Amino acid sequence: MKPRGFLFILLVLLASGCQPTTPVKSTSSPGELLFQSGFESDVRVVARNADDDLVGADRTLPNHNDWVTDLDNHPLIGNFNLQYQGGDTTQRFARIIPEPGNPANKVLHFWLDGPNVDNSKGRIQGNLYGNQGMKEFYQSVRVFLPEDFRTVRTFPKSIHWLTIAEFWNNVTWSQQVPYGFRITLGIGKPTGQESDLYFILDAQDCELFADGSQKYTTLWAETNSAVKVPIGQWFTMDYYYKEGDHANGRFYLSITPEGEPEKVIFDVRKITHNSHDPAPDGVTDFNPMKLYTSKELIHYMKSQGKTLQVYWDDFKLWKDKRPH
Repeated sequence: MKPRGFLFILLVLLASGCQPTTPVKSTSSPGELLFQSGFESDVRVVARNADDDLVGADRTLPNHNDWVTDLDNHPLIGNFNLQYQGGDTTQRFARIIPEPGNPANKVLHFWLDGPNVDNSKGRIQGNLYGNQGMKEFYQSVRVFLPEDFRTVRTFPKSIHWLTIAEFWNNVTWSQQVPYGFRITLGIGKPTGQESDLYFILDAQDCELFADGSQKYTTLWAETNSAVKVPIGQWFTMDYYYKEGDHANGRFYLSITPEGEPEKVIFDVRKITHNSHDPAPDGVTDFNPMKLYTSKELIHYMKSQGKTLQVYWDDFKLWKDKRPH
């Protein structure tokens, strides 16, 4: 999307100063841009068996803009696809549509109205699987949670499972891959009463058994209860992953709500790979855009005449770019 209200944003930044709970980030390393897309031009969703894919180039951007040539065929990056794991378009879909209220801009729309996975959970996710040794990377993406999302605030239980991004180092579903591990970024609700929503983050070792069952062990977990998840307002999420142990691993997330200064949500300097892995080899698989949750939350939203939806825009991926 083209920048809007730049002068206003600049004035807000100058007037706000440096707030201790919402510091403004200055990036110290520009890194190498691997890919970027605003879902414009000839970018489109195409069917791939039971799932979907993104193809085409966003020619409003000068380079690194083709979902096949620049992303799927990049030597460091695996293949991208849109995964549902079951169901049909009456339950879930990912589509490129004009942005509501701003039809000149195109966005990727995730819509989840039924538990499409074995009638037990709902899943829409972008997969970047089969990457080569990505030990350090940085992503930026704009996000919009529409007004329907306010109903999540009234769900009559706490929420610990509403995933919006996930990082596998290593995958937890293959018997040929040892030392499973994941970092999960989600939206949480701390109580069964009506409340604001907050970003939640955790890191888990995974043991995969011969029968396919799994055991997850949480190594660390974080909640930022000082910054509410914006609803009805575009915000940019910037996050950074560095593979490392408790001495040098790092996961960083900031958000920049439209018209406001950037706010650091997490800057976790802890282990970011399996705690038993003797030779970590980078993040081979991750979900940069995801909507994944329980059937209980999906059914509750539907009972209230609402649907879980997320709009995504301006996705960018860098190698070796770092926050301050």
